[in-house]
Amino acid sequence: MTPVTETTQFVICIDARNLPDIEAWKVYRVLPDQKASEVGCLRIIDESGEDYLFPTSRFAPLELAEEVRERLVAAAAGERAG
Repeated sequence: MTPVTETTQFVICIDARNLPDIEAWKVYRVLPDQKASEVGCLRIIDESGEDYLFPTSRFAPLELAEEVRERLVAAAAGERAG
């Protein structure tokens, strides 16, 4: 399992058509995956709680205020602990 850290990235889904377990306009955590990025994908933890590859074009990166980012990181860490 990948730990939730200060470098954890978040994206927002901008196109969920034909993608099971992903919702449009929802924020998702990205897991680091060099091979996925080489083929134009992101490794996302989806609604099932599992991580899968999804096309990068379906997401937009989020630049967050530090307080918001800290809260998202804490929430993601809490999900993993539960």
